[in-house]
Amino acid sequence: LRNMTRNTGNRAQQAGAESLAAVRAKDKAAWLALFAEDAVIQDPVGVSPLDPSGLGHCGKDAIGRFWDAVIAPGQLETKIRESYPAGDECANVATFVNHLPNGHKIETDLVVVYRVDACGRIASLKAYWEYAKIAAQLEKLLAGADRKG
Repeated sequence: LRNMTRNTGNRAQQAGAESLAAVRAKDKAAWLALFAEDAVIQDPVGVSPLDPSGLGHCGKDAIGRFWDAVIAPGQLETKIRESYPAGDECANVATFVNHLPNGHKIETDLVVVYRVDACGRIASLKAYWEYAKIAAQLEKLLAGADRKG
């Protein structure tokens, strides 16, 4: 899957594309450098096992821990189907496929909204997707592993 955004000159759209490129390259330092010091990631938006408070991962230290826990273990493929830049924000309609170290994959459709600050750094990343759908995929994979074991 490829990133299908076109360059419109929108800084949030560009930051989103650079974020996904750093994730695909497994380059944590480059990814973190895209964020403002006080940035917030909500991925997914709301309360979930990835964010029990529902307030997001606030600041670069927390964002770095999010990388270690969520991004680092797999290999992410992305397909941006639609991209809507406006002002200091950009909403991307996408499909993400996370290839896990055990050879399995988890797929989800989502909307990701990037907002940049005056310096063009990501101030906010909000990903809208259903945690329950991912949990169901993981449960199915684990059940299959149990049958094989």
